[in-house]
Amino acid sequence: MINFLTIGIILGLSAGFAPGPLLTLVISETLQHDIQSGVKVALAPIITDLPIIILTLFILAKLSHFHSILGIISIIGGFFILSIGYASIRTKGVELKLQKTKPKSLTKGILANALNPHPYLFWFSVGAPIMIKAMGQNIIAPLAFIGSFYAFLVGSKILLAILVGKSKSFLTGNLYIYTMRFLGMVLCVLAFVLFYDGLKLLKII
Repeated sequence: MINFLTIGIILGLSAGFAPGPLLTLVISETLQHDIQSGVKVALAPIITDLPIIILTLFILAKLSHFHSILGIISIIGGFFILSIGYASIRTKGVELKLQKTKPKSLTKGILANALNPHPYLFWFSVGAPIMIKAMGQNIIAPLAFIGSFYAFLVGSKILLAILVGKSKSFLTGNLYIYTMRFLGMVLCVLAFVLFYDGLKLLKII
């Protein structure tokens, strides 16, 4: 269970801090309106991701006996995580171009996350396979993974909204940049774990 809890924390923090449409919206809403608006956007994944999780778990559960397909999915997931890790290592901060808009923060967050391909790619190639592996151990393991993932995903975005609300230069400061680079290196290690799992399922190793 500790393994899945740790993986959830790492992936949640990385997704929470990583530049992307949702993070940009969290920061822009905070700067244009207030911290509360940024927090509303940060909560969007809790609403939008549930159908994605159910759908991907249903599909992969049907494929659970096809080890070669699961192996390929695991390797795809490894490349996906590796690309995120590489981008995190190369990050130089977040730049925003702000426009005056009405503070419909939660609605904007839901739309931004629902139309972003990353949650779909993540849950199909990484999240759901980890959940299925966790369910093979006990009922607590998948709950530990998904609970820690969303706690740190949403929590980190809320933290960023608060920090940016108090200091607009935070996203270009050394603390944010070095945090992203550290998380990027951890993600690269996790990617090779996924490669290893995929090769084992394909019976290559």
